[in-house]
Amino acid sequence: MELPRPPLPPFDAQTAAQKVRMAEDAWNTRDPQRVALAYTVDTVWRNRSEFLSGREAITQFLVRKWSKELEYRLIKELWAFHQNRIAVRFAYEWHDDSGNWFRSYGNENWEFDEHGYMRRRLASINDLPIREADRKYHWPLGHRPDDQPGLSELGL
Repeated sequence: MELPRPPLPPFDAQTAAQKVRMAEDAWNTRDPQRVALAYTVDTVWRNRSEFLSGREAITQFLVRKWSKELEYRLIKELWAFHQNRIAVRFAYEWHDDSGNWFRSYGNENWEFDEHGYMRRRLASINDLPIREADRKYHWPLGHRPDDQPGLSELGL
């Protein structure tokens, strides 16, 4: 039995926003093992056109992802919540191994179990090529500083 991962459902505005920021912080570590621990052992994902099941598949997916999406920086924003579900919108910036920059935009629907682990993640994502001069995320790799604007403040 795994320890609970607060905040736990049912979510309110404060706990849903906290869960979103915790997910953002974890993904910004680019540590596949750490990120995968937020999901149930039998989690189910749709990420773009890829369907995944289980923590091990998620870990392998994230290793592949961050070997291609270099200098990855992510911002997530709460969109809606109800009971054990949260909807977020997000944007992240990254470059490929040729130095081409992208901003990837998307929406995620999350469903949590009673212990606070995500059991379902449905993500729709679009990639937009950008010039390096058009980047908006300039903080050091890792946690987004609290004074760094969010998506709405950046007009994204």
